[in-house]
Amino acid sequence: QVQLVESGGGLVQPGGSLRLSCAASGFTFSSYAMSWYRQAPGKARELVAIIRRAGGSTTYADSVKGRFTISRDNAKNTVYLQMNSLKPEDTAVYYCAAFTAGYWGQGTQVTVSS
Repeated sequence: QVQLVESGGGLVQPGGSLRLSCAASGFTFSSYAMSWYRQAPGKARELVAIIRRAGGSTTYADSVKGRFTISRDNAKNTVYLQMNSLKPEDTAVYYCAAFTAGYWGQGTQVTVSS
């Protein structure tokens, strides 16, 4: 069955870094664009970054441009989100998704606080 399993979340101080990973299985990973979304308490889920399937072109939300980097390793069926210069407003549950297929992970909590 299809699985997307996120890891790497946690508590970090403002200005710190985290690297999220999302391991995919049960579908042809390389055939899909992969995305990271996030949802903060009381807010709607928002798109953070997308990486296309071929060539790896990327798109970022304005709020994370220059701080976050999405990447993928098709040999490992894994997508990553490197998050630098973290801010308290980055606190949220982060989800990876193969959006066009309707596949979502369970989410990983990221908390940025001193």
